[in-house]
Amino acid sequence: MNIQIKGTVEYIDIGTGAWAIVTDTDEQYEIWQPAPEEILQEGLKVSVTAKIRDDVMTMAAIGDVIEIEDFQIP
Repeated sequence: MNIQIKGTVEYIDIGTGAWAIVTDTDEQYEIWQPAPEEILQEGLKVSVTAKIRDDVMTMAAIGDVIEIEDFQIP
């Protein structure tokens, strides 16, 4: 399932660490690696098209895991 997400990229310091997109309503989506290097910047505002990866579990377990398919930096 593809979804559109607008939010801020954050590095979550939990376990081995995880990159996430946090929306204005405080929903967290963990970014599945490998991710585009251009968006892995703390505080960066992004708009992404992503696929929810229901088949993936992570150590951080901070939210739905997403695989980024396309992105824009507004």
